[in-house]
Amino acid sequence: MVSINPMETVLWLLLPGFVGVASGLLVWFVMQSRMEVNLARERETLAAERGAIDAEKASLGANLEPTIRAAEESARRSALEGFLSELRVEQRHYTRENRLLTQNRRALVLQERMYFRNIPLSDWIEHEILLEDGMDVERLIRDMTVFDKPVVSIADIQRPRKALA
Repeated sequence: MVSINPMETVLWLLLPGFVGVASGLLVWFVMQSRMEVNLARERETLAAERGAIDAEKASLGANLEPTIRAAEESARRSALEGFLSELRVEQRHYTRENRLLTQNRRALVLQERMYFRNIPLSDWIEHEILLEDGMDVERLIRDMTVFDKPVVSIADIQRPRKALA
């Protein structure tokens, strides 16, 4: 008959738990050291990249700021051009006849409104022009428009010249 000592039973029960805790601690220490090594490598590459960036900034010096300003200006310009390309003008015209006692007056009524995409930016702007017989209606419409006139440059304005005496 085999006699089992109670101390031996406790030892057989606690030994696997102790081995499990010890192996868990060993794995934790190994993984911790591996993480520290990886962190050190990442810090090394980060320091190298920062050094390269600092060296590039130092070599470019004053050339970097105008380049950045030029890029910002071109971005602003393209955004403004995009905005202006979305603007459009709606125009309508008709003739109005006013009959007075002995007079028959004809007038051209020109209405314009500015849009951004499909949003009206202005109310209808109305012009009324008295028409006489033989007047070119299409030319009057082109001349009286508010929004479609070409931009006049200051350099194109003719200045009076002084006569030298």
